[in-house]
Formats: sequence, structure tokens, C-alpha cells
Amino acid sequence: MKNKPEILLKLLISTLYISTFTFGGGFVIITFMKKKFVDELHWIDEDEMLDMTAIAQSSPGAIAVNAAILVGWKVAGFIGMLISVIGTIIPPMIILTIISFFYKAFATNIYIIFILKGMQAGVAAVILDVVCSLGYNVVSEKNCLHYLIMIIAFIATFVFNMNVIYIIILSAVVGLIFTLCRQKKGGEKV
Repeated sequence: MKNKPEILLKLLISTLYISTFTFGGGFVIITFMKKKFVDELHWIDEDEMLDMTAIAQSSPGAIAVNAAILVGWKVAGFIGMLISVIGTIIPPMIILTIISFFYKAFATNIYIIFILKGMQAGVAAVILDVVCSLGYNVVSEKNCLHYLIMIIAFIATFVFNMNVIYIIILSAVVGLIFTLCRQKKGGEKV
């Protein structure tokens, strides 16, 4: 990247904005990070964002912070990572501090309760959007293993109520074995 101070400022402003105006958790923030850093700024390609989303989800901690770490590192190295994490955690810290002072008023206010219920529908729509847009690339590859993993993961989650951590670990192991076998068989570098 050519002008690092300008990029760091844009990274800080972008993560502050995304974190300030996003409600619903890490997957929603990842959706807006994709729109900003992949679609608008073209700092990251879609496959990298998909990989970062998987790493952010499977790493300990908040998905939004994990994604900010990965995006910041990719864009501007260590300092970019620090800037994006700061931009991501400042808005929720300020909002939670303010809400904690007025918790009783918020908890019993019927209008706040209705607003939060309405936001749940919006959050569901945004999460569906990220699943469709990032999942499209996986489906368009027409890889039977990917289809099989998605179907088995869905059944394990919704039918057998299996813990998501086990599904992630098993999917990672299957992917690793598949990649190693393909690499060994074809001598291709991954």
C-alpha cells in the first residue's frame, strides 16, 4: 500500500463507522466489512474475506474483533491490526458504558424493547445476505466435498443439535486431509 498514514486513517474511520452503526454481533459486522473492504475499497478479495470469516469464527474471542485483527493485518500489518481493533472496540465500549448508567430506564421502556425486537429481523436479513454472498463462491466451485460438508454440518446442527465447535473442528480436519491428499496425489502446491 502506497500511502500508509492515509490507509491507516481510512482503516480507523471505516472500522469506527462499521462498529458504531452495526447491531447484531460479529456476523453482521463481517457483512459490512466485506462490503467496505472487498466491494468498495478492494483491499481484500472475496476468497480472502471468506477465509478470514472462517478463521475469525473458529478463533477464541469475539468474531468482530477477530475479523478486525485479520483485516487490519492484511491491509497494513501490525499497526493496521491495532488500528482496526481500536476502531472496532471503541464504539461498543462507549455505548455499553452509557447504557449501563441508564440500564433500568432502558430495560423497562416498552419502546426500547420494540426497537430491539425490530432490530432482530434486520440482523437476520443481514446474516442471510452474508451467507448468500460468501456462500455463492463455495457453491459455484461445484466441489462435491464442499456440498457434502455443508449438508452434513446443517444436519449435525439442526437435527442432532451438535455443538458448532465440533463441526468446525471436523470440517477443518476433513479439509486438511483432502488438501494433503490432493497435494500428494497431484504434486500441486496449495
